[in-house]
Amino acid sequence: MEALTDKQIRSSFVNCTKGDAARMKLPLDFAELPWHDLDFLGWVDPGAPLRAHLVVPRPEGLVGITLRVPSAGRTSAVKSSMCQICLTAHASSGVTLLAAPLAGSRGREGNTVGTYVCADLACPLYVRGKRQPKLRGTRHEESLTVAEQVDRMMGNLNGFVSRVTAG
Repeated sequence: MEALTDKQIRSSFVNCTKGDAARMKLPLDFAELPWHDLDFLGWVDPGAPLRAHLVVPRPEGLVGITLRVPSAGRTSAVKSSMCQICLTAHASSGVTLLAAPLAGSRGREGNTVGTYVCADLACPLYVRGKRQPKLRGTRHEESLTVAEQVDRMMGNLNGFVSRVTAG
């Protein structure tokens, strides 16, 4: 992924107001992000920890999505979970259900879609072996190449983005 500017990121959001996009905090390590290892940008808002954000490059341009993170009291008692985007298995705290308001009028009416995702939104780093899941989590050994795993991850993510933007 090419390095993005603050302006590119904030103008890409499709399911929040311009004011919400202007107020969101970028990742604390924004200046040091490993752009060459990222296929999309994902982060939990350091100023609002119950909000997360994704910015995904797509053929039609960047698409930014804001998501809700469940509060600590609403997490699952499951021992381990798998990210539906990159297929990394984590201990239960390593995967969270993120809910995205739909774009447009349906989102303003409160309609959402959700998916289970790596809690740190670092899927590209897990796929490339640059980050390892904590505790009992694992990246299962696969016969797919890293490039094929990246394609699968992006296909899964683009499916989710399409569900949000179809709103």
